[in-house]
Amino acid sequence: MTFTEFEILYLLANNPGRVFSKEQIYDIVWKESYSGDYNIVMSHIRNIREKIEDNPSKPVYVQTVWGVGYRFNQKML
Repeated sequence: MTFTEFEILYLLANNPGRVFSKEQIYDIVWKESYSGDYNIVMSHIRNIREKIEDNPSKPVYVQTVWGVGYRFNQKML
């Protein structure tokens, strides 16, 4: 797992159930405001799922909250 992937997973896992937008994740993990394309966050989430989920297309740990962002499933702790 890359450092950035770990930082994203750490953020989500330390705040189970809390939904973070792509913008919030970028601002917190990269420690800067970004006004461009947040697909980089989506790419890292996909990579994290490939590494920790049994079935990345049906994630159990890192969940998408459609139209809002991502959260760590609090039932998994």
